[in-house]
Amino acid sequence: MSFVITIDGPAAAGKSTTARAVAASLGFLYVDTGALYRALALKVLSEGVSLEDEAALRRSVEGAELSLSGSPSHPQVWLDQVDVGDQIRTPAVSEMSSRLAAQPLVRRRLVECQRALARSGPLVAEGRDLGTVVFPEADVKIFLDAAPEIRAHRRHQELIRRGIPARIEEVAADLERRDQRDRTRVESPLVAAPDAIRLDTSKLGVQEEVEEVLKRVRAHPRFPRTATRPASGSGATPGGGGHDG
Repeated sequence: MSFVITIDGPAAAGKSTTARAVAASLGFLYVDTGALYRALALKVLSEGVSLEDEAALRRSVEGAELSLSGSPSHPQVWLDQVDVGDQIRTPAVSEMSSRLAAQPLVRRRLVECQRALARSGPLVAEGRDLGTVVFPEADVKIFLDAAPEIRAHRRHQELIRRGIPARIEEVAADLERRDQRDRTRVESPLVAAPDAIRLDTSKLGVQEEVEEVLKRVRAHPRFPRTATRPASGSGATPGGGGHDG
């Protein structure tokens, strides 16, 4: 496995912004695992598939063609060869992606995809179970968190920037439901790995977060001193601003 940095944590803790900045600084591939779950959620919603219909869910998930750009400066996700980056950030897709993440068949398919990426070169991956399940042998594991009210404010601002109407009370309630589901699911719950570096981002600026992560990464004995891929990356296919994340 190549040099792997995992950045886990709950929604709106700052994972996406930090992971993109770290990947860009190091010239590593950027892997937004949440985008893969969101893309599958969009497909399931558009097809009207019930999560109780395991056969239909399996057909939908296994038939999906997913790919990532791998670029920290211009991250893109394609579903069945269509760029769906703008469509996967709605509250409805977020809710469905959290529910999908509790489905074993969905997790198994995407875990295989994510591990395949690590064989192609060094990467920074952000998600919820990367340091515990997907990449338990990752070189550097980071777990970001922030106070619930801070995360709700960040997610509300993100939605407003994207032109998606939202009331902060509803955003806070959605995050609370998602936190509960992610932390208590039987398979791959949201939890910090025992050897993860925990950072509370409530009072940290983006640059402070990035510098803290970079300091830990560069001190690692396996850190590759020369990047092996351009930060702008042109493509990565798994299986066929402010704070985000």
